[in-house]
Amino acid sequence: MWSVATFHETIQCEELHLDLGRFARKGVQQDYRMPDVITVRVQTDPDTFQDVAVKIERPTFRKPFLGGFKNRITGVEFHNAGSQTIPKKRPEKGTTLFCRETQTVFQKNKRQQTANPTSTQMTKVGLYVSSVTDKLITPGKYFTAEEYHKRRLEAVIVLQKYFRRWHARKLVQKLKEEKRLRLAWEAQEELKKKKEKEDKVRRERERRLNPKTKEDFELLYHALESWRQEEIERINATLTGAERKAALCGLLEEEAQLIASIGRHKINADEENQHKAVLHFLSKCAQPKRWKAYDGKTTEMDTPYTLRARELLEIYRSVSMNDIPQDERVDVLLTLRCTVEEHACELTKEIVELIDREVDLMSREVKECNLEGLRKRICTLFLQYIKTPKFNPEVAKILKVPPHPLKLYKNVNFCHSCENYLPSTEFPVPANSRTIGRCHLCCKLDNEARQRESFLKYRLILENLKKSEADYQDDTKIVFLVQLQDLRYMIENIWGCQSALSACSDLYDLVMVRWDKQQEWSPWNTVLLTKDEADAHLKLCNLQEVKFNGLNLFPILLLHFNRILCVVMFGQSPYTHACLSWPTISV
Repeated sequence: MWSVATFHETIQCEELHLDLGRFARKGVQQDYRMPDVITVRVQTDPDTFQDVAVKIERPTFRKPFLGGFKNRITGVEFHNAGSQTIPKKRPEKGTTLFCRETQTVFQKNKRQQTANPTSTQMTKVGLYVSSVTDKLITPGKYFTAEEYHKRRLEAVIVLQKYFRRWHARKLVQKLKEEKRLRLAWEAQEELKKKKEKEDKVRRERERRLNPKTKEDFELLYHALESWRQEEIERINATLTGAERKAALCGLLEEEAQLIASIGRHKINADEENQHKAVLHFLSKCAQPKRWKAYDGKTTEMDTPYTLRARELLEIYRSVSMNDIPQDERVDVLLTLRCTVEEHACELTKEIVELIDREVDLMSREVKECNLEGLRKRICTLFLQYIKTPKFNPEVAKILKVPPHPLKLYKNVNFCHSCENYLPSTEFPVPANSRTIGRCHLCCKLDNEARQRESFLKYRLILENLKKSEADYQDDTKIVFLVQLQDLRYMIENIWGCQSALSACSDLYDLVMVRWDKQQEWSPWNTVLLTKDEADAHLKLCNLQEVKFNGLNLFPILLLHFNRILCVVMFGQSPYTHACLSWPTISV
């Protein structure tokens, strides 16, 4: 049609096809952008037309492919049209949803009957069929549906019996195993407590035989006072007149000898403790610098000052050693002399003179016992040399700088017993005190001379109490103001030195804990229990519903708190004594 060709005329259409294809492709590939608003002429009547402005909505999403076809000649693709309606959005549920294919199995039931042709053969005229293999079937007893269900119920009961038997045996075995484990745990705990008690007795015996600390000597003086009271009771019960006086005089002499022996032990222990304190001080100076890296590893670094402190520490250890050969002692003294001669001052000159004197006396074969005083003097002067920051710069970081004298005037109190002016930290401050009393040293001397009481048990209870209160981290304050005398008064006069539940009187096993763990510790919010009872008490949530063997413990423990409040509010008064005379109930 497009080429003006006549009938029966032959033309080549190859180029025309190529041109048409090229022309079609160019027409398709031409970029066309529809305007936002178009005008459409609509016929409203046979002779009337109306122009309508149509607003074009741009697609906000990619249209889905709905199928289509392709012209194989031109290569143009035609897609099936879709509406421009914006799809409705699903409401957001607030949770992220994921699509997932299910694995549902589709089942279909269909009855089938297979073809099974059969035939029968019976005896008749002219045919004999043997009946040897035939079976005679007789109908059984007919039973109703009730009887059927009854048989099933009886069978179910039998199954339940066997199952319950199996379950009961399994439960009993479990209970037996729990009982065995419980008994083994109780035996282990009993053995552990027995071992701890034996270790405690052994430590106390060792502390009495070889006392080293202040608490050890308190126990020693307390044991001495107990022995003296027992001896006095025995003498008063068995002897009278002159024999009683003579026995009391002999007891006084024995007591004086024991006190002197304790004093000698105390002097030796003080010297040993002082030597350990000096070595600890010097070891602290000689420690290298340590810090933690980002990976948690500790890095150590030695400085020239720490190396110097370590060198002086080794020399001091060698100088303070006893019972070493004479030639080794001379080598140690020469090393010490070379060290101190690096600095010229009066202290180093005196040390050099003493070293020369000891070397001269050793060359004259003087006895070791006669050189002890000279050697102690050398050690003392060398320690003074080590504590001088000029000779040992590392010690300047550890030495305590004495405060300015003018600052001490505000914090100094007068002890009427020893008549010395001491800082306020040297005086005990009980809760009921209104004036400053005696200092710690005077109280200690008075206790050793008169009462000879041991506060070790109460000190352990107070330390455990402060440690447990610090773990709460709730800014508690009252517990850190309680003194040893206050805690002792509470334990002896209020709680009667026994647990509020089990009446256990072993102070080594008793601890003080909060009655209501949600409130701050105070004398009216505390209870004295054993360690096991305290652990169980702190696990409780509601104290008013706690029962032991069917007995409500809240009124029993409330009675103890009433006694505490009486003492706190009224002090030592007739009303207090009347309240304290109430019977103590213990479970």
